[in-house]
Amino acid sequence: MQDMASRQDTKPTQAKPNPARLRARNKAIRKELNGLGFVVSGTLHHRMKKCGKPTCKCATDPEARHGPYYEWGRMRGKKLAQNTVTPAQAKLLERGIENHKRAQALLDEWERLSEAEILHPDENNGP
Repeated sequence: MQDMASRQDTKPTQAKPNPARLRARNKAIRKELNGLGFVVSGTLHHRMKKCGKPTCKCATDPEARHGPYYEWGRMRGKKLAQNTVTPAQAKLLERGIENHKRAQALLDEWERLSEAEILHPDENNGP
């Protein structure tokens, strides 16, 4: 049985990253970010609505509701901004929201790679 002192000395060592591989991945991330197109944050909702007229069929039949209406919501500062958008705009916004998620993931990865390059300067020749 190992004693406490010998167990503490057996920490797994983290392998140093390959600098050429880091630079290649950084370059690929920048290239992908450059090609994303529209990038918007927020949420896109698809709604069917009642018009409010008691004699309209939409008042009693959920299948007869009016629409579809597309609503885009996002934060601007500390306030929620909302817009009703056309179906064509909704398609662009949907793509832009997906691009935003991808851009965030790429930036997170770029940050981790940058940290690795900074922490191992003796092996790197810069970005």
